[in-house]
Amino acid sequence: MVERADINSLLSQMRSIRQEMHQQVAPVQAPTLNNEVHGISKTDSSGFADLLKSAVDKVNEHQSEASRLRTAYEQGDPSVDLPQVMIQAQKASVSFQAMTQVRNRLVTAYEDVMKMPI
Repeated sequence: MVERADINSLLSQMRSIRQEMHQQVAPVQAPTLNNEVHGISKTDSSGFADLLKSAVDKVNEHQSEASRLRTAYEQGDPSVDLPQVMIQAQKASVSFQAMTQVRNRLVTAYEDVMKMPI
């Protein structure tokens, strides 16, 4: 019976989280003609650039933290454990690989657009 109560508790928590997510989603408003030029608004371009810059900065933070932990572990810092170092190194590796895939997709999309006839 204890397992059943745990499952019901978990399910109720998941449902409440889902409801909170649905309540937090703001309705999408249709763009006005004044703010839009050919379907791309001026705020979208700066938003994308900021988003891309923050993603690159986050990858850099992961790599810097991995390097710092690796150096601290090599120097014998007792507050740094090997699992900590390995986890941070994996985070840095995965985030870099993801960023590389995004870059490859962007380059491919750019090349496709450049090949389109006018």
